[in-house]
Amino acid sequence: MAQSINIKLADRNYPLKVNSPEHEEVIRKAADDINRMVAKYQEKYPGKGLVEILSFVALNTCMSNITINRQMKELVENEAMLAKELEGYLENIDKNSR
Repeated sequence: MAQSINIKLADRNYPLKVNSPEHEEVIRKAADDINRMVAKYQEKYPGKGLVEILSFVALNTCMSNITINRQMKELVENEAMLAKELEGYLENIDKNSR
């Protein structure tokens, strides 16, 4: 059952619907992260408008997502390689124990 919540992003309120407490937690955490980044950029670039600040936040967030996705892909590839190596070691142990 969907529940209505309100979040604040860059001093603007937004009504949203969430499907679960976990979904609400993720949304609120994301909103907090965005608001922290907005505050950081507003402090660093005091003359910039909100659109420019939010553009920096979006760029920073996308760059982080791309980096994390690349790291995840590398970890999955490494895991597959290690699993294959382990399988080879186990086969050799099995062959040598016969």
